[in-house]
Amino acid sequence: MSIEQIQIAPELERALQRFLDSVTLERGLSDNTARAYERDLSRYLTLLTDLGIRAPDEISQTEVSALLNLLSEMGLEASSVARNLTAVRMFHRFLLGEGLARRDPTEHLKPPKLGRKLPSVLNIYEVERLMLAPDVETPLGLRDRALIEMLYGAGLRVSELIGLSQVDLLFDVEVIRVLGKGGRERVVPIGSEGIEWVSEYLDAVRPGLVKPHTGVEVFLNFRGGPLSRMGVWKVLRQYVVLAGLEKKVSPHTLRHSFATHLLEGGADLRAVQEMLGHADISTTQIYTHVDREYLKEVHRTFHPRA
Repeated sequence: MSIEQIQIAPELERALQRFLDSVTLERGLSDNTARAYERDLSRYLTLLTDLGIRAPDEISQTEVSALLNLLSEMGLEASSVARNLTAVRMFHRFLLGEGLARRDPTEHLKPPKLGRKLPSVLNIYEVERLMLAPDVETPLGLRDRALIEMLYGAGLRVSELIGLSQVDLLFDVEVIRVLGKGGRERVVPIGSEGIEWVSEYLDAVRPGLVKPHTGVEVFLNFRGGPLSRMGVWKVLRQYVVLAGLEKKVSPHTLRHSFATHLLEGGADLRAVQEMLGHADISTTQIYTHVDREYLKEVHRTFHPRA
């Protein structure tokens, strides 16, 4: 199942409700602030549940750090990650004060540095090595090749990938329909390689994964449910190691690489904005800085006076 469908572990859910009652009734926080805390902490506890955590005392600093890094690599701005950390800190201090936990795993955590970093990208050869890592002679290997092709070939966010339904694959006209942030729908072109691998997965593998409870999602796990965010992360990490890539690679890295390679090839910035589903072109413009580094490298390599 997707991360949105995972039920928070009961003990964690009870702790969350006690915290929310405390901040709204005793501290008098505004409804908007309380809702923001609930949203951030629900996502945090859902991810912990997906990792097998069932009670507050099982949460360590290592897991909190890993989850904050995950939020950052999912594409959240540092300011949003810092806001999440504030909510998580308040939650754990409450648990400690109420005797619901014996330690505060956030005590020595440092907030993320604010400021916009250039996105990490793979070059074309590294993308090719990653594509060749899955063993496509196995069912899950074929699924994973199709998944990686879709992430890179269409520049999808993880949430968009796991939310894809079969009716969204309009391969006869070489596009897919994507539901992005804010419920905004867009149509994204998909190349022949992506169409070929996803079609082979749908024909040869997906029918064997289907169970009575299976829905319409394209990418399934071995239990017949839709892949979760964490499932996609685990799949990708496995192949990053197999491909011998030394860079830190996340699903969002493939999205960054998609945009960068389009600009390197001469694509119009507005077209890339449309394909990425950015509401504001200023969000897309960060990729022009990556492209500028590429142009400088070309100049250094090929210009006689460089």
